[in-house]
Amino acid sequence: MPVVVGYVATAEGRAALRHAARECRLRNTSLVVINSNRGGRDLDGEDAVRYERDVQYIREQLDADGVTFEVRQLVRGMDPAEDLIAVAEEVHADFIVIGLRRRTPVGKLILGSNAQRILLEAPCPVLAVKAETE
Repeated sequence: MPVVVGYVATAEGRAALRHAARECRLRNTSLVVINSNRGGRDLDGEDAVRYERDVQYIREQLDADGVTFEVRQLVRGMDPAEDLIAVAEEVHADFIVIGLRRRTPVGKLILGSNAQRILLEAPCPVLAVKAETE
């Protein structure tokens, strides 16, 4: 069964991608990369170009790592947590890999937490990784 990773173009997203690729090599399994973005009327040309750059980065990294992968660039207005959970259920994922960033207690209260939602609602284990010094 595949590993599912949530990717955003941040240090945390890159760390999650590296750890997920490492786990796939160790387990000899494939990787499903979810690049979840808000879409709809808020999507403009700059966003589309940035999203395409993100996908190109993912492909280059995973090709270099020799990992079998699929990239799903989801621009459908759902929260990233919803996208990751739905795909993990669909592919019967072994586990999900997410990147974590530091947040203040007030930030967690006001903004909510995709990571917390994934940890609580995922249908499989979740590996949460911190950003590494790049």
